[in-house]
Amino acid sequence: MSGPKLAGEVLPGGGDWQVILPGGLTSIEARYFLKVADGTVIEVTNPGVRTAAPEVIEKLAKGENVDPSAYYFRTTPRFSVKAGPHEWLRRQVFVARGIRKPDSVVIDFYSVE
Repeated sequence: MSGPKLAGEVLPGGGDWQVILPGGLTSIEARYFLKVADGTVIEVTNPGVRTAAPEVIEKLAKGENVDPSAYYFRTTPRFSVKAGPHEWLRRQVFVARGIRKPDSVVIDFYSVE
């Protein structure tokens, strides 16, 4: 993971839970840990939703590559981190856009100013 204010890696062992609901709605909750360049470990709780037409959901379920403009995938991440240089993460609100790849998920985080 990398960005203008933070760089590091997603640690193994996190998890995500999805509840697939009628009408193309998927409720998502992911929990995982980031280890940033200075060694700080940050806990991430990332709830959200993904919506799509039935044919798009079918392609995603099959692991096919789908253009992100074909579905809506947004989350509202929260960060737990000890006091120090990354404490700013607890003092801002974030939204994120998810992109479902065949073998992974890419999440772009944005601070709401």
